[in-house]
Amino acid sequence: MSAPTRTWLILIALTAATVALAPLPGLAAMAGLLAVAWFKARAILGGFLHLRAAPGWLPALTVPLALWMAAIWGLAALAFT
Repeated sequence: MSAPTRTWLILIALTAATVALAPLPGLAAMAGLLAVAWFKARAILGGFLHLRAAPGWLPALTVPLALWMAAIWGLAALAFT
């Protein structure tokens, strides 16, 4: 199986996880949705943009994205409590 096909299948599975988590209420479901979004971004960056082969670039983009998503979740937790 080629790398783009494998990445596409991973994205389909992650989209199914998004659909499964979407109707659930609460901060835990929001954390799950943000985690799934992060995995989707990592799959796209690593698979389609080929950053997995470039040393240092994949973490350089995904770590700040994870921090940004954690900040979004934290602000939402403050707003809903």
